[in-house]
Amino acid sequence: MATILNRTQTFATNGTVTAAGLHNLIDDTGIYAGLITTQTELTTVGTADQLLIAVGGVSDTGAPRRATVQNLFDDALSVGTYTGLNLSGALTYGTATGNRTVSTSATITTGTIPNLTAGTTTSTAATITNGTITTALIPTLTVGTTTGTAGIFTSGTVATLNSTTGTIGTLNSTTGTIANLSTTLAGDFTISQGTATLATSGATAGTYGSVTAIPFITVDAKGRITSATTGTFSSTPADGSITPAKLSQPFTSGTSVNSTSGTAIDFTGIPSWVKRIEIMFSNVSNSGTANILVQLGDSGGIETTGYVSQAALVNVNVNTVGATNGIIIFTGEASSACSGILTLGYIDAGSNLWTAAGTFARPGGAVSSATFTGGYKSLSATLDRVRIVSSNGSDTFDAGTINIMYQG
Repeated sequence: MATILNRTQTFATNGTVTAAGLHNLIDDTGIYAGLITTQTELTTVGTADQLLIAVGGVSDTGAPRRATVQNLFDDALSVGTYTGLNLSGALTYGTATGNRTVSTSATITTGTIPNLTAGTTTSTAATITNGTITTALIPTLTVGTTTGTAGIFTSGTVATLNSTTGTIGTLNSTTGTIANLSTTLAGDFTISQGTATLATSGATAGTYGSVTAIPFITVDAKGRITSATTGTFSSTPADGSITPAKLSQPFTSGTSVNSTSGTAIDFTGIPSWVKRIEIMFSNVSNSGTANILVQLGDSGGIETTGYVSQAALVNVNVNTVGATNGIIIFTGEASSACSGILTLGYIDAGSNLWTAAGTFARPGGAVSSATFTGGYKSLSATLDRVRIVSSNGSDTFDAGTINIMYQG
Protein backbone atom coordinates (compact mmCIF):
# COMPACT_ATOMS: atom_id res chain seq x y z
CA MET A 1 0.00 0.00 0.00
CA ALA A 2 1.35 3.41 -0.92
CA THR A 3 2.53 5.78 1.69
CA ILE A 4 0.81 9.14 1.88
CA LEU A 5 3.32 11.95 1.72
CA ASN A 6 2.07 14.74 3.93
CA ARG A 7 2.87 16.76 7.03
CA THR A 8 2.05 13.81 9.29
CA GLN A 9 5.36 12.14 8.37
CA THR A 10 7.86 12.69 11.20
CA PHE A 11 11.56 12.00 11.51
CA ALA A 12 13.75 11.84 14.56
CA THR A 13 15.74 14.94 15.33
CA ASN A 14 19.21 14.48 14.09
CA GLY A 15 18.08 11.09 12.82
CA THR A 16 19.59 9.31 9.87
CA VAL A 17 17.65 8.30 6.70
CA THR A 18 19.28 5.68 4.60
CA ALA A 19 19.26 5.81 0.82
CA ALA A 20 17.23 2.63 0.61
CA GLY A 21 14.67 3.99 3.08
CA LEU A 22 14.39 7.24 1.14
CA HIS A 23 13.88 5.39 -2.12
CA ASN A 24 11.17 3.26 -0.62
CA LEU A 25 9.47 6.34 0.80
CA ILE A 26 9.43 8.17 -2.57
CA ASP A 27 8.53 5.12 -4.70
CA ASP A 28 5.52 4.25 -2.53
CA THR A 29 4.27 7.81 -2.00
CA GLY A 30 0.89 8.95 -3.36
CA ILE A 31 -0.01 12.57 -3.91
CA TYR A 32 -2.01 13.93 -1.07
CA ALA A 33 -5.22 15.74 -2.04
CA GLY A 34 -4.32 18.75 -0.02
CA LEU A 35 -1.31 19.26 -2.23
CA ILE A 36 -3.71 19.96 -5.16
CA THR A 37 -6.40 21.95 -3.40
CA THR A 38 -3.90 24.37 -1.99
CA GLN A 39 -2.66 25.36 -5.48
CA THR A 40 -3.82 28.54 -7.32
CA GLU A 41 -6.98 27.80 -9.34
CA LEU A 42 -7.00 28.41 -13.15
CA THR A 43 -10.22 30.10 -14.34
CA THR A 44 -9.49 29.46 -18.05
CA VAL A 45 -7.75 26.55 -19.69
CA GLY A 46 -5.83 26.84 -22.94
CA THR A 47 -5.47 24.07 -25.48
CA ALA A 48 -1.73 23.94 -24.78
CA ASP A 49 -2.15 23.52 -20.98
CA GLN A 50 -1.17 20.04 -19.66
CA LEU A 51 -2.79 17.62 -17.22
CA LEU A 52 -1.50 14.55 -15.33
CA ILE A 53 -3.58 11.48 -16.08
CA ALA A 54 -3.33 7.94 -14.67
CA VAL A 55 -3.46 5.57 -17.60
CA GLY A 56 -6.15 2.94 -17.24
CA GLY A 57 -4.92 -0.62 -16.64
CA VAL A 58 -1.55 0.46 -15.37
CA SER A 59 -0.60 -0.60 -11.78
CA ASP A 60 -0.31 1.94 -9.03
CA THR A 61 3.44 1.76 -9.33
CA GLY A 62 3.28 3.15 -12.89
CA ALA A 63 4.17 6.78 -13.47
CA PRO A 64 1.29 9.19 -14.48
CA ARG A 65 1.09 10.48 -18.01
CA ARG A 66 0.65 14.03 -19.22
CA ALA A 67 -1.80 15.27 -21.87
CA THR A 68 -2.75 18.68 -23.30
CA VAL A 69 -6.33 19.97 -23.16
CA GLN A 70 -6.42 19.84 -26.98
CA ASN A 71 -5.55 16.12 -26.99
CA LEU A 72 -7.99 15.44 -24.20
CA PHE A 73 -11.05 16.74 -26.18
CA ASP A 74 -9.82 15.44 -29.54
CA ASP A 75 -9.56 11.87 -28.29
CA ALA A 76 -11.47 11.51 -25.07
CA LEU A 77 -14.91 12.70 -26.40
CA SER A 78 -15.07 10.23 -29.27
CA VAL A 79 -17.61 7.96 -27.53
CA GLY A 80 -19.96 8.65 -24.67
CA THR A 81 -23.03 10.55 -23.48
CA TYR A 82 -22.69 14.15 -22.34
CA THR A 83 -25.59 15.80 -20.59
CA GLY A 84 -25.86 19.57 -20.30
CA LEU A 85 -23.02 20.26 -22.73
CA ASN A 86 -22.92 23.94 -23.74
CA LEU A 87 -20.73 24.91 -26.69
CA SER A 88 -20.56 28.64 -27.40
CA GLY A 89 -18.54 28.26 -30.61
CA ALA A 90 -19.35 26.56 -33.89
CA LEU A 91 -19.93 22.82 -33.75
CA THR A 92 -18.96 20.54 -36.62
CA TYR A 93 -19.84 16.87 -36.46
CA GLY A 94 -20.23 14.00 -38.88
CA THR A 95 -23.03 11.45 -39.11
CA ALA A 96 -24.99 11.40 -35.88
CA THR A 97 -28.03 9.44 -34.65
CA GLY A 98 -30.52 10.08 -31.92
CA ASN A 99 -32.02 13.36 -30.81
CA ARG A 100 -30.14 16.59 -31.39
CA THR A 101 -31.21 19.86 -29.80
CA VAL A 102 -29.83 23.00 -31.40
CA SER A 103 -29.99 26.23 -29.44
CA THR A 104 -31.52 29.49 -30.68
CA SER A 105 -29.72 31.20 -33.60
CA ALA A 106 -27.91 28.00 -34.58
CA THR A 107 -26.93 27.70 -38.26
CA ILE A 108 -27.07 24.37 -40.10
CA THR A 109 -24.97 24.71 -43.26
CA THR A 110 -25.25 21.14 -44.56
CA GLY A 111 -27.59 18.34 -43.72
CA THR A 112 -30.94 16.67 -44.26
CA ILE A 113 -33.83 17.26 -41.86
CA PRO A 114 -36.50 14.63 -42.61
CA ASN A 115 -38.95 15.76 -39.90
CA LEU A 116 -38.69 19.27 -38.51
CA THR A 117 -40.93 21.14 -36.09
CA ALA A 118 -39.91 24.76 -35.59
CA GLY A 119 -41.35 27.09 -33.02
CA THR A 120 -42.09 30.78 -33.38
CA THR A 121 -39.58 33.14 -34.93
CA THR A 122 -39.05 36.83 -34.41
CA SER A 123 -41.62 37.50 -37.15
CA THR A 124 -44.37 35.22 -38.43
CA ALA A 125 -44.64 31.93 -36.58
CA ALA A 126 -43.21 28.97 -38.47
CA THR A 127 -44.49 25.43 -38.13
CA ILE A 128 -42.78 22.70 -40.13
CA THR A 129 -44.22 19.23 -39.59
CA ASN A 130 -43.10 16.24 -41.66
CA GLY A 131 -41.55 18.44 -44.33
CA THR A 132 -44.63 20.69 -44.71
CA ILE A 133 -44.40 24.39 -43.91
CA THR A 134 -47.91 25.51 -43.03
CA THR A 135 -47.14 29.08 -41.94
CA ALA A 136 -43.79 30.78 -42.32
CA LEU A 137 -41.74 33.68 -43.60
CA ILE A 138 -38.56 32.34 -45.24
CA PRO A 139 -36.29 35.21 -46.43
CA THR A 140 -33.89 32.93 -48.35
CA LEU A 141 -34.33 29.19 -48.90
CA THR A 142 -32.01 26.73 -50.66
CA VAL A 143 -33.14 23.13 -50.93
CA GLY A 144 -31.43 20.11 -52.38
CA THR A 145 -32.84 16.92 -53.86
CA THR A 146 -35.86 15.55 -52.01
CA THR A 147 -37.58 12.20 -52.31
CA GLY A 148 -41.18 11.30 -51.79
CA THR A 149 -43.83 13.95 -51.59
CA ALA A 150 -42.64 17.40 -52.58
CA GLY A 151 -42.68 20.11 -49.95
CA ILE A 152 -45.94 22.05 -49.76
CA PHE A 153 -46.21 25.73 -48.82
CA THR A 154 -49.85 26.22 -47.83
CA SER A 155 -49.43 29.75 -46.51
CA GLY A 156 -46.63 32.28 -46.45
CA THR A 157 -44.37 34.44 -48.57
CA VAL A 158 -41.17 33.20 -50.22
CA ALA A 159 -39.04 36.34 -50.58
CA THR A 160 -36.35 34.74 -52.79
CA LEU A 161 -36.93 31.33 -54.35
CA ASN A 162 -34.46 29.21 -56.33
CA SER A 163 -36.09 26.00 -57.39
CA THR A 164 -34.39 23.67 -59.88
CA THR A 165 -37.21 21.14 -60.08
CA GLY A 166 -40.74 20.76 -58.85
CA THR A 167 -44.28 21.93 -59.39
CA ILE A 168 -45.61 25.02 -57.67
CA GLY A 169 -49.39 24.87 -57.39
CA THR A 170 -49.99 28.34 -55.93
CA LEU A 171 -47.13 30.81 -55.56
CA ASN A 172 -47.02 34.27 -54.03
CA SER A 173 -43.52 35.48 -54.74
CA THR A 174 -42.56 39.15 -54.49
CA THR A 175 -39.11 38.58 -55.93
CA GLY A 176 -36.95 35.67 -57.07
CA THR A 177 -35.95 33.45 -59.99
CA ILE A 178 -37.60 30.18 -60.96
CA ALA A 179 -34.89 28.50 -63.02
CA ASN A 180 -36.81 25.44 -64.18
CA LEU A 181 -40.60 25.56 -63.93
CA SER A 182 -43.31 23.50 -65.59
CA THR A 183 -46.87 24.59 -65.10
CA THR A 184 -50.21 24.73 -66.86
CA LEU A 185 -51.78 28.18 -67.18
CA ALA A 186 -55.33 28.99 -68.19
CA GLY A 187 -55.59 30.61 -71.62
CA ASP A 188 -53.01 30.77 -74.40
CA PHE A 189 -49.73 30.70 -72.43
CA THR A 190 -47.73 27.70 -71.16
CA ILE A 191 -44.39 27.18 -69.36
CA SER A 192 -42.41 23.95 -69.69
CA GLN A 193 -38.98 23.41 -68.11
CA GLY A 194 -38.41 27.14 -67.88
CA THR A 195 -39.49 27.86 -71.49
CA ALA A 196 -42.60 29.99 -72.08
CA THR A 197 -44.73 29.29 -75.16
CA LEU A 198 -47.60 31.25 -76.72
CA ALA A 199 -50.37 29.28 -78.37
CA THR A 200 -50.64 29.70 -82.13
CA SER A 201 -53.18 32.32 -83.22
CA GLY A 202 -54.18 30.74 -86.53
CA ALA A 203 -52.16 33.07 -88.76
CA THR A 204 -49.35 31.65 -90.88
CA ALA A 205 -45.94 33.19 -90.19
CA GLY A 206 -44.73 35.34 -93.05
CA THR A 207 -44.59 38.80 -94.60
CA TYR A 208 -47.79 40.26 -95.94
CA GLY A 209 -48.12 43.25 -98.26
CA SER A 210 -45.89 44.90 -100.86
CA VAL A 211 -45.99 47.76 -103.34
CA THR A 212 -48.50 45.75 -105.41
CA ALA A 213 -50.26 43.76 -102.64
CA ILE A 214 -52.56 44.99 -99.90
CA PRO A 215 -52.47 43.10 -96.54
CA PHE A 216 -55.81 42.07 -95.05
CA ILE A 217 -55.45 41.41 -91.30
CA THR A 218 -57.94 40.10 -88.71
CA VAL A 219 -57.24 40.99 -85.04
CA ASP A 220 -59.01 39.36 -82.06
CA ALA A 221 -60.03 40.98 -78.76
CA LYS A 222 -56.60 40.21 -77.24
CA GLY A 223 -54.77 42.11 -79.97
CA ARG A 224 -53.48 38.97 -81.72
CA ILE A 225 -53.46 38.60 -85.49
CA THR A 226 -55.61 35.55 -86.20
CA SER A 227 -55.68 35.78 -89.99
CA ALA A 228 -53.54 37.49 -92.64
CA THR A 229 -53.93 37.48 -96.41
CA THR A 230 -53.13 39.83 -99.29
CA GLY A 231 -55.07 41.32 -102.19
CA THR A 232 -53.98 42.86 -105.44
CA PHE A 233 -53.34 46.57 -105.71
CA SER A 234 -53.22 48.63 -108.88
CA SER A 235 -51.59 52.04 -109.08
CA THR A 236 -53.91 52.94 -111.96
CA PRO A 237 -57.49 53.64 -110.83
CA ALA A 238 -60.31 52.20 -112.86
CA ASP A 239 -62.12 54.47 -115.30
CA GLY A 240 -64.82 56.48 -113.56
CA SER A 241 -63.67 55.41 -110.08
CA ILE A 242 -62.52 58.89 -109.02
CA THR A 243 -65.30 61.30 -108.21
CA PRO A 244 -64.92 65.02 -107.43
CA ALA A 245 -65.45 64.23 -103.74
CA LYS A 246 -62.26 62.10 -103.78
CA LEU A 247 -60.07 65.00 -104.92
CA SER A 248 -58.03 67.01 -102.44
CA GLN A 249 -59.38 70.16 -104.12
CA PRO A 250 -62.81 68.97 -105.31
CA PHE A 251 -65.58 70.66 -107.24
CA THR A 252 -67.54 72.50 -104.56
CA SER A 253 -70.96 74.07 -104.92
CA GLY A 254 -71.98 77.06 -102.86
CA THR A 255 -75.42 77.73 -101.38
CA SER A 256 -77.85 79.23 -103.88
CA VAL A 257 -79.30 82.69 -103.11
CA ASN A 258 -82.65 84.02 -104.30
CA SER A 259 -81.91 87.33 -106.05
CA THR A 260 -85.26 88.92 -105.13
CA SER A 261 -84.11 91.75 -102.87
CA GLY A 262 -81.17 93.97 -101.95
CA THR A 263 -78.63 95.81 -104.04
CA ALA A 264 -75.77 93.25 -103.66
CA ILE A 265 -75.32 89.49 -103.19
CA ASP A 266 -72.01 88.22 -101.70
CA PHE A 267 -70.39 84.75 -101.73
CA THR A 268 -67.57 84.60 -99.14
CA GLY A 269 -65.25 81.98 -97.59
CA ILE A 270 -63.83 80.80 -100.92
CA PRO A 271 -60.71 78.64 -100.16
CA SER A 272 -57.25 79.92 -101.08
CA TRP A 273 -56.57 76.89 -103.32
CA VAL A 274 -59.42 77.77 -105.71
CA LYS A 275 -58.31 78.36 -109.31
CA ARG A 276 -61.67 78.38 -111.13
CA ILE A 277 -65.03 79.91 -110.18
CA GLU A 278 -68.31 79.68 -112.08
CA ILE A 279 -71.11 82.15 -111.22
CA MET A 280 -74.48 80.85 -112.38
CA PHE A 281 -77.49 83.12 -113.08
CA SER A 282 -81.07 81.93 -113.51
CA ASN A 283 -83.65 84.53 -114.62
CA VAL A 284 -81.93 87.31 -112.69
CA SER A 285 -83.29 90.83 -113.06
CA ASN A 286 -83.29 94.13 -111.15
CA SER A 287 -85.72 96.95 -110.56
CA GLY A 288 -84.16 99.41 -113.01
CA THR A 289 -82.16 99.63 -116.20
CA ALA A 290 -78.67 99.39 -114.63
CA ASN A 291 -76.32 96.69 -115.84
CA ILE A 292 -75.21 93.87 -113.49
CA LEU A 293 -71.57 93.75 -112.32
CA VAL A 294 -69.45 90.94 -110.80
CA GLN A 295 -66.79 92.26 -108.42
CA LEU A 296 -63.87 90.32 -106.81
CA GLY A 297 -62.42 90.67 -103.35
CA ASP A 298 -59.85 89.38 -100.84
CA SER A 299 -59.28 89.64 -97.09
CA GLY A 300 -59.22 93.42 -97.45
CA GLY A 301 -62.75 93.50 -98.90
CA ILE A 302 -64.40 93.90 -102.32
CA GLU A 303 -62.29 95.84 -104.85
CA THR A 304 -64.27 98.33 -107.01
CA THR A 305 -61.53 99.69 -109.31
CA GLY A 306 -58.95 98.40 -111.76
CA TYR A 307 -61.21 96.18 -113.86
CA VAL A 308 -60.94 95.86 -117.63
CA SER A 309 -64.33 94.63 -118.89
CA GLN A 310 -66.41 94.75 -122.05
CA ALA A 311 -69.86 93.32 -122.90
CA ALA A 312 -71.77 93.08 -126.19
CA LEU A 313 -75.54 92.88 -126.48
CA VAL A 314 -76.70 91.20 -129.68
CA ASN A 315 -80.29 91.45 -131.00
CA VAL A 316 -81.28 93.14 -134.27
CA ASN A 317 -78.39 95.44 -133.51
CA VAL A 318 -75.10 95.09 -131.65
CA ASN A 319 -74.52 97.30 -128.67
CA THR A 320 -71.39 97.28 -126.48
CA VAL A 321 -70.60 98.71 -123.08
CA GLY A 322 -67.48 98.70 -120.92
CA ALA A 323 -66.80 98.97 -117.17
CA THR A 324 -63.84 99.57 -114.83
CA ASN A 325 -65.66 98.95 -111.54
CA GLY A 326 -66.51 95.27 -112.24
CA ILE A 327 -66.99 92.57 -114.85
CA ILE A 328 -70.10 93.81 -116.68
CA ILE A 329 -73.14 91.78 -117.67
CA PHE A 330 -75.35 93.68 -120.12
CA THR A 331 -79.09 93.99 -119.31
CA GLY A 332 -80.26 97.53 -119.98
CA GLU A 333 -83.99 97.28 -119.25
CA ALA A 334 -86.07 96.55 -116.19
CA SER A 335 -88.32 93.94 -117.75
CA SER A 336 -85.43 91.82 -119.00
CA ALA A 337 -84.09 88.77 -117.01
CA CYS A 338 -80.79 87.08 -117.90
CA SER A 339 -79.57 83.51 -117.48
CA GLY A 340 -76.06 82.14 -118.05
CA ILE A 341 -72.63 81.48 -116.53
CA LEU A 342 -69.68 83.80 -115.90
CA THR A 343 -66.39 81.86 -115.54
CA LEU A 344 -63.45 83.28 -113.54
CA GLY A 345 -60.02 81.73 -114.11
CA TYR A 346 -56.84 82.19 -112.06
CA ILE A 347 -53.83 83.16 -114.16
CA ASP A 348 -50.89 84.45 -112.12
CA ALA A 349 -49.92 84.00 -108.45
CA GLY A 350 -47.59 86.97 -108.36
CA SER A 351 -50.27 89.51 -109.26
CA ASN A 352 -53.36 87.49 -108.22
CA LEU A 353 -54.60 87.99 -111.77
CA TRP A 354 -58.05 86.64 -112.69
CA THR A 355 -59.71 86.59 -116.12
CA ALA A 356 -63.46 86.41 -116.87
CA ALA A 357 -65.69 85.23 -119.73
CA GLY A 358 -69.40 84.59 -119.93
CA THR A 359 -72.43 84.12 -122.16
CA PHE A 360 -76.00 85.09 -121.18
CA ALA A 361 -79.43 84.84 -122.76
CA ARG A 362 -81.99 87.60 -122.25
CA PRO A 363 -85.42 86.36 -123.47
CA GLY A 364 -88.48 88.61 -123.23
CA GLY A 365 -88.36 92.35 -122.75
CA ALA A 366 -88.63 94.70 -125.69
CA VAL A 367 -86.39 92.46 -127.86
CA SER A 368 -84.85 89.04 -127.04
CA SER A 369 -81.07 89.16 -127.06
CA ALA A 370 -77.80 87.53 -125.99
CA THR A 371 -74.87 89.03 -124.12
CA PHE A 372 -71.19 88.13 -124.43
CA THR A 373 -68.77 89.48 -121.81
CA GLY A 374 -65.11 89.26 -120.85
CA GLY A 375 -62.41 91.02 -118.82
CA TYR A 376 -59.71 90.68 -116.15
CA LYS A 377 -58.70 91.98 -112.72
CA SER A 378 -55.56 91.86 -110.51
CA LEU A 379 -56.26 91.66 -106.77
CA SER A 380 -54.08 92.93 -103.92
CA ALA A 381 -54.22 89.53 -102.20
CA THR A 382 -55.63 86.00 -102.58
CA LEU A 383 -59.25 85.94 -103.73
CA ASP A 384 -61.74 84.79 -101.08
CA ARG A 385 -65.07 86.42 -102.14
CA VAL A 386 -67.21 87.63 -105.08
CA ARG A 387 -70.11 90.09 -105.23
CA ILE A 388 -73.01 90.54 -107.71
CA VAL A 389 -74.27 94.14 -107.74
CA SER A 390 -76.10 96.65 -109.98
CA SER A 391 -73.80 99.02 -111.84
CA ASN A 392 -75.41 102.15 -110.29
CA GLY A 393 -75.41 100.67 -106.79
CA SER A 394 -79.06 101.56 -106.21
CA ASP A 395 -81.23 99.26 -108.37
CA THR A 396 -82.40 96.25 -106.34
CA PHE A 397 -82.75 92.63 -107.38
CA ASP A 398 -86.33 91.54 -107.92
CA ALA A 399 -86.22 88.03 -109.48
CA GLY A 400 -84.09 84.92 -110.05
CA THR A 401 -81.49 82.70 -108.34
CA ILE A 402 -77.67 82.94 -108.19
CA ASN A 403 -75.09 80.35 -107.05
CA ILE A 404 -71.35 79.63 -107.46
CA MET A 405 -69.23 76.53 -107.98
CA TYR A 406 -65.43 76.42 -107.57
CA GLN A 407 -62.51 74.01 -107.91
CA GLY A 408 -58.76 73.90 -107.47
